[in-house]
Amino acid sequence: MPVIGLHYYGVMIALGVLAAVMLARARWRAAGHDPDEIADIAVWAVPAGLIGTRVYHVITDFDKYRDNLGQIFAIWNGGLGIPGGILFGVIAGVWAARHYGIDVNRVADACIPGLPLAQAIGRLGNYFNQELFGRPTDVPWAIEIDPIHRPAQYVQFETFHPTFAYEALWNLGLCAALILVGRRKVLRPGKLLPLYLIGYGVGRFWVELLRSDHATEILGLRVNTWTSGAMVLIGFGWLLFGGALRPEAERGWDPEPEVAPEAEGVAGAAEGEGAAGAAGEAGVEGEAGVGSGPAEGANDGVAEDGPQGQGPVSEVEVPEADKPE
Repeated sequence: MPVIGLHYYGVMIALGVLAAVMLARARWRAAGHDPDEIADIAVWAVPAGLIGTRVYHVITDFDKYRDNLGQIFAIWNGGLGIPGGILFGVIAGVWAARHYGIDVNRVADACIPGLPLAQAIGRLGNYFNQELFGRPTDVPWAIEIDPIHRPAQYVQFETFHPTFAYEALWNLGLCAALILVGRRKVLRPGKLLPLYLIGYGVGRFWVELLRSDHATEILGLRVNTWTSGAMVLIGFGWLLFGGALRPEAERGWDPEPEVAPEAEGVAGAAEGEGAAGAAGEAGVEGEAGVGSGPAEGANDGVAEDGPQGQGPVSEVEVPEADKPE
């Protein structure tokens, strides 16, 4: 790959971290909190996460560094284990949140979708380093790998599965899913982290099955395959512990109404028309009563004779000029 004085791998990692922090700040602000609190946490969590990724990689692939320990610190050449970054970063982030008096569960929910976003961007660094690709293939989206980077058993092949791209796309989808679940407020506070472990573990598991580069194995499976399976199990246990779902009253939508909205609209319109009609009829009758009532009463009082007619007649006053002297 061309070099212009920059290590593309490091640039992609930096861009991924920046995108994750920006997303977390936006989500924390939308939740009604100070976005600068995310920066306070990131100052501790990001360096710890980077250290954790390198520690995990060196431990699981120590044979690469046994005879050249100086290469342990050359992270620009690749070699970062995401499981270690998750572990170290979460521990540092929890400590920082507690130190600054920030709600750990709620700030974790704001930050977690940024993790797969950062991982997706960081995976582009594997393209520039020509690493973490899969087995040989001739699919249209296969990538060409230089002979110096090909595994010895596949040196005669030119194109391989871009497994780093598969993982990047999976992580982007996981980021979107976590944001959607968070907006719906279905899970209890703090439960997006175990959901992330499940989603990332599942994706990493099948991607590891496609990779062909050298890796330490246990019982015939790559270490990262075992780690991915463990992440899924831990995630499920964590998610279910203490209950995964919020009470329905706390979720992001109101309970379903007993009457369908369409039926309510029709009934409401009918009630409105009925009320308007009744009010109109009452108005017409009232106007008729005001205009005709006295005349009808006078006629009754004059025309009628007897007990029923005496009442109205007695209420009619005769002018003084007409009274007999």
